[in-house]
Amino acid sequence: MRSLIRIAVLAAVALSSVACVTSSDVEKLQSQISDLQEQLAQVKRTASNKEEVNNINRTIAEQTQTLLKSNATLVAKVDQIEEKIQSAQGGTEQTNYRLDRMTQQLTQTQHDVDELKAAAARAAAAPQAVAPMPASGGEMTVQPPAAPSEDPMQTYQSAYRDYQQGHYDLAVAGFRDFAAKNPNSELSGNAAYWIGESLYSQKKYREAIQQFDSVVTKYPRSDKVAGALLKKGYAYIALNEKSQGIVQLQYVVHEHPTSPEAALARQKLKSLGVDSK
Repeated sequence: MRSLIRIAVLAAVALSSVACVTSSDVEKLQSQISDLQEQLAQVKRTASNKEEVNNINRTIAEQTQTLLKSNATLVAKVDQIEEKIQSAQGGTEQTNYRLDRMTQQLTQTQHDVDELKAAAARAAAAPQAVAPMPASGGEMTVQPPAAPSEDPMQTYQSAYRDYQQGHYDLAVAGFRDFAAKNPNSELSGNAAYWIGESLYSQKKYREAIQQFDSVVTKYPRSDKVAGALLKKGYAYIALNEKSQGIVQLQYVVHEHPTSPEAALARQKLKSLGVDSK
């Protein structure tokens, strides 16, 4: 750029100092000066454009760095969210495992209670009469043995064994037979409840709900009422009728607050993210 300016100046000086220069020479020299000036302007524009390009490149580099940092932060947050989700899923699995364990313990406890009731019923039904002594000098009359009658408790226990072994159809048939032949037995409500449990285990949730309803309506004083209400809530949830299930579980907590079933209901509600109150 400086060499071009120097040439232009020298040309002007030469023009002014040489008196014998023709007019054509002057015009030619002026044209050359104009060309040099145009070249000079282009050089200046090129220099300005390069500066602008450099500025743009710097801006792009800065924005790229910012985006990379933002992306790294976003990836870190996504990882944290995934860890929280996995942790929550693990907590839910643990809760469900505890619920299953508590349900199994409750079922075993209910069976133990049934066994005690059955033993008491057998003791109460045992014959207490003493065979009469023969009259003095008389002969003893031998009575033929009475035909053995079907023991209701055997029917009940057989049905319960079928339930434990997963033979649910046989269990339902056995419990129904027991209930039909022993309508006034203290275990009739229990038999009705285990029919519902058998249906629930077969995933016949709609039929199980109806059966649990019959426990509540026909045997309102049975100790199986709380269990029937609890499993009724479970059945609704299994049918994806969550609102109905929640209502049932909350009812268990409200009506039987100190029962083992209420504890299970609270755990289930908690796993669903619902207040038990």
